[in-house]
Amino acid sequence: MIGGAILLGAELGFVNAQFYLVFVGAAALVVGLVSAAIPDLAVDAQWAAFAILAVLSMVTFRSRLYRRLRGNAPAVQWGPAGGVLTLPEALDPGQNCQVEHGGTFWTVRNDSAQPMAAGDRARVRSVQGLTLLVRPDS
Repeated sequence: MIGGAILLGAELGFVNAQFYLVFVGAAALVVGLVSAAIPDLAVDAQWAAFAILAVLSMVTFRSRLYRRLRGNAPAVQWGPAGGVLTLPEALDPGQNCQVEHGGTFWTVRNDSAQPMAAGDRARVRSVQGLTLLVRPDS
């Protein structure tokens, strides 16, 4: 029961584990209360009940409860698409250059119909292999 209370307190007060610890902590508290009410309950049965209750409650209620209390989770950005970078040199349409973006050097291609000057900000439209296709950031 102490472990369950610690997990609940950690999730609600300090850690944002997106409500996973809430269900594990609640399962620990429920099994602790059942164990107090039924002192002869075998340890294996306690662990089994804890595991089943934690997984079942997490799968059944987590997403609904999280959306209700915190709103939709922020979108996860996979890769550099949508990011903004500064061009180190001028790029005519279809021309390439090397740019450091996100701690990695990329080949960047001007994917627009207009030239971009050195120092212009460009938005990554898409990624083709190891090439970032960019357009002026407007």
